[in-house]
Amino acid sequence: MASLDDLKKRITSVKSTQKITKAMKMVAAAKLKRAQESAERGRPYSQKMNNVILNLSHGISDKENAPKLMSGTGKDKTHLCVVLTSDRGLCGGFNANIIKKAKSFFGKLDQEGKELKIITVGSKGNDQLKRLYGDKIIENISFKSSKNANYFDAEKVGKIIIEKFEKNEFDVCTIFYNQFKNVITQIPQAQQVIPLSTSDNDESKSDQTYEFEPDEDEILNILLPKNISTQIFKAMLENSASEQGARMSAMDNATRNAGEMVDKLTIEYNRSRQAAITKELIEIISGAESL
Repeated sequence: MASLDDLKKRITSVKSTQKITKAMKMVAAAKLKRAQESAERGRPYSQKMNNVILNLSHGISDKENAPKLMSGTGKDKTHLCVVLTSDRGLCGGFNANIIKKAKSFFGKLDQEGKELKIITVGSKGNDQLKRLYGDKIIENISFKSSKNANYFDAEKVGKIIIEKFEKNEFDVCTIFYNQFKNVITQIPQAQQVIPLSTSDNDESKSDQTYEFEPDEDEILNILLPKNISTQIFKAMLENSASEQGARMSAMDNATRNAGEMVDKLTIEYNRSRQAAITKELIEIISGAESL
């Protein structure tokens, strides 16, 4: 059994930790509100951007001469996976869920015999992936100096992706991130950005025909690179909100667990103290009787 002094020190230590986790929970809650608002405002814009590009693509008569960012290389051999995680920990399963989704996708590519290349955005993702996929990681990007997700950082990542695509270093590009649903729930996502996924989209389908000036392919040449940066920015906003929500939930659990531990240690301390007092009383009484 631990001594009274050891128990007292441990209670003090756990209480100090509890104060820290409680403060981190409050900070995460304050940041979450702003991050959630930014993520919710960004969703309609990124969705509409996709819809406009899909509408433009429907008007291209010569599909063979469509922009490469839209049509791709025509191959499906080399895949570039951009894994977006955080640069900071203490946020529960936020990073682990993204990595799990990415690893599942990597496994499918391996079974199909396709080549894999990885770009990690965020140090936590790089730390977890380099153990198994260190030889596949071609670039690690970190924005530790940036306090909040911003378009300029997303544009940097977008330009790197486009440069590698123009050099024919990959055929398909997919980004991985967490979509924010609520404080408790964040949904891992895998979104293909090159070539642009033309999956069924009700909003992009329309019976109306539009006339564009300049031509559709000329507009697409300008919009497609911006769309890649926009989709990455959306993913970064979703990640930011998801990270703060996960951190708030994790710190809330840690604070409650610390409180329960303090209660248990206090009970143990009181029992040990009572046992020590009882032992001293017995010794005093026994000594008095012997006289």
